[in-house]
Amino acid sequence: MSKTIQAIPIERLQRHIFIIRDVKVMLSSDLADLYGVEVKVLNQAVKRNRERFPSDFMFQLTHEEFDTWGGARRALAYAFTEHGMLSSVLRSERAIQANIEIMRAFISLRELIASNATLAQKLN
Repeated sequence: MSKTIQAIPIERLQRHIFIIRDVKVMLSSDLADLYGVEVKVLNQAVKRNRERFPSDFMFQLTHEEFDTWGGARRALAYAFTEHGMLSSVLRSERAIQANIEIMRAFISLRELIASNATLAQKLN
């Protein structure tokens, strides 16, 4: 029997998208939660498939960034860009659905930023 996967509200996802190093990212702890796996499992999957995550797809936070963004975790968190989402590594139904919703959240934010820029130009 297959469980029904509920859509994740875009507003919830957008709260987990941060700008670090001038790039919109999601942290490994938030992704693990959304994908329904432990952070340790997510990190192991990334390490086993490191070639799928070049630096423009994922980077590890520095100690200073971790103090600001990483929370109470022991290990330095990974930050995943829009291109570095893990659907190709985590293949559960939940991970696939979460990834689709995450992509929609990134698109929604991009559209919001573009519409704000257009409005600002019109006001000038």
